[in-house]
Amino acid sequence: MGNDDINSVLAEKGIRSTSNRILVMRELAKASHPVSLADLEISLEFSMDKASIFRVLELFSAKHIVRVIEDGSRSLKYELCGSGAHYSDQHVHFYCEQCKKTYCFEDESVPVVNIPKGFSLHDINYMMKGFCPNCNKR
Repeated sequence: MGNDDINSVLAEKGIRSTSNRILVMRELAKASHPVSLADLEISLEFSMDKASIFRVLELFSAKHIVRVIEDGSRSLKYELCGSGAHYSDQHVHFYCEQCKKTYCFEDESVPVVNIPKGFSLHDINYMMKGFCPNCNKR
């Protein structure tokens, strides 16, 4: 994802482009799986401090640029949302209890659940837990 693409996404969401926002979005776009604040802090070690990264992630979450994932590791993970509506790209996640990595199963959509009248849905988190193929080999 180039700077023009990043600037376009930010403008579409009504967010001013700053160097910190561009750096965080670039790192999220490079990631092959959801990443934690600590992961981003390491990859942006010389560019940004933890508090600045967190503020960008909070803004991106509020504007539905990133999805926040609770995988049971006691550390939130972040991934870029797809284009379109907030729930348009909901998919299943898998947390490996051995290597502690969270995987996206992009081709597996979250099952539809009918919620009772009066309830209002604001987030979906479908997390499976077990062992990834690499850890199963050990």
